[in-house]
Amino acid sequence: METSAAAASAGGFFPSFLLLAFGTLVAAVLGVAHRLGLFYQLMHKVDKTSIRHGGESVAAVLRAHGVRFVFTLVGGHISPLLVACEKLGIRVVDTRHEVTAVFAADAVARLTGTVGVAAVTAGPGLTNTVTAVKNAQVAQSPVLLLGGAASTLLQKRGALQAIDQMSLFRPLCKFCASVRRVRDIVPTLRTAIAAAQSGTPGPVFVELPLDVLYPYFMVEKEMIPTKLPNSLMGRVVVWYLQNCLANLFVGAWEPRPEGPLPLDIPQASPQQVQRCVEILSRAKRPLLVLGSQALLPPTPANKLRAAVETLGVPCFLGGMSRGLLGRNHPLHIRQNRSAALKKADVVVLAGAVCDFRLSYGRVLNRKSSIIIVNRNRDDLLLNSDIFWKPQEAVQGDVGSFMIKLVEGLQGQMWSSDWAEELRKADQQKEQTYRDKALMPVLQHLNPVWVLQQVEETLPDNALLVVDGGDFVATAAYLVQPRGPLRWLDPGAFGTLGVGAGFALGAKLCQPEAEVRHWMWETNCLLGCELP
Repeated sequence: METSAAAASAGGFFPSFLLLAFGTLVAAVLGVAHRLGLFYQLMHKVDKTSIRHGGESVAAVLRAHGVRFVFTLVGGHISPLLVACEKLGIRVVDTRHEVTAVFAADAVARLTGTVGVAAVTAGPGLTNTVTAVKNAQVAQSPVLLLGGAASTLLQKRGALQAIDQMSLFRPLCKFCASVRRVRDIVPTLRTAIAAAQSGTPGPVFVELPLDVLYPYFMVEKEMIPTKLPNSLMGRVVVWYLQNCLANLFVGAWEPRPEGPLPLDIPQASPQQVQRCVEILSRAKRPLLVLGSQALLPPTPANKLRAAVETLGVPCFLGGMSRGLLGRNHPLHIRQNRSAALKKADVVVLAGAVCDFRLSYGRVLNRKSSIIIVNRNRDDLLLNSDIFWKPQEAVQGDVGSFMIKLVEGLQGQMWSSDWAEELRKADQQKEQTYRDKALMPVLQHLNPVWVLQQVEETLPDNALLVVDGGDFVATAAYLVQPRGPLRWLDPGAFGTLGVGAGFALGAKLCQPEAEVRHWMWETNCLLGCELP
């Protein structure tokens, strides 16, 4: 009885085991087929006769996003995309160093509110851009870096200029991707451009291997041997290479959306805006500090300026917000910022960060009510655990917040005594600079005098590119940009050498402007004008 039961149990076990083994084998085969792209190849076409190439897809996406310039140093890895850009009317601007190409793209991004684009070749071409990409990251500038790379099958096999480029740029960029199939070029670039402009703007990197940019017939010539091997293993290798080639180009030219994806821009909630309105409405000595984020899209500069003028609060302008109010505006206070911050009872930090530029928050009065607005949460609360505390911290777009704040205050006015006090201190400090300009020097030029001459002779259409260290800080006190988006400096990273690329990008964006590129450092001053 027991023997027959055991036999029946064993008899039921083996069919179940075989069924499980067969199912596992089928699943493994299907998984391998999926990884090899065989199912996708069954449903989509490989056009072996087409002479189109991946560079055309890159150019189409750039044109659909309103890109007008691509900055580069030409290399074989990226030639197809440069040729395609020129055919679609995108101007390709060649530089003599890759870092200059990225600096120029950075300037375009800051001045136009769109993404700036640089394309460089693989290996050393990309490593040469690292400083400029880091500068764009710190300055929160939306730059798209397109990098060439060795063919997909030759990576990690000792190919020319082949390095692990992704590991190099992941710490520097908001988004990094390596395109492995021609059909992925369009969606990857759309995602990258949206990421560059969403949230806190910043650089993004897309790696484009050589075989996804060149046409089928050229890649086939390099990848597939002309003579079929006799050995079984040789034939398997050739089949694998043919399958890789098919996966590269299958579905490559099927129509896909190329236009911009929706951007994710954080906004202040109505409740946060209302709390800020209540705080500011009680102020007797309010002060506004605007940073670079205030000039980011979607709020145009003229609308932001109107909001600041309607608000009527004395303000300091820094970074890309310099020039927002033009020259000699009564609300614009330029001197004695630390003293003013100590006296203010309500301070609005709109895009300003409590880093070294605000002495890590130590210049703020602990008794003041601090409202801070920033897209980036880390910048929003930087050093707030040590030297200062915000009464209201708003993670959102600065320009949109300013518009809503002004609407909520409904034309409230403040006493003119506070603004008059700040203007009087401003004038006294400027008199000290005039006195310094008259002081004789033993050799070379008095830099304060030189900067005053620049200020007095600067035309209204001038766009200033300031490149340097100590004298840039001095120029910020003495030279007034004549309007919004007419001042370009490196940003918080303090990179020296941005000037040539910034000036190139600025002149292309604003050809009617008189672009003045000023290089300043401790013991030298050189000014050159671009025609």
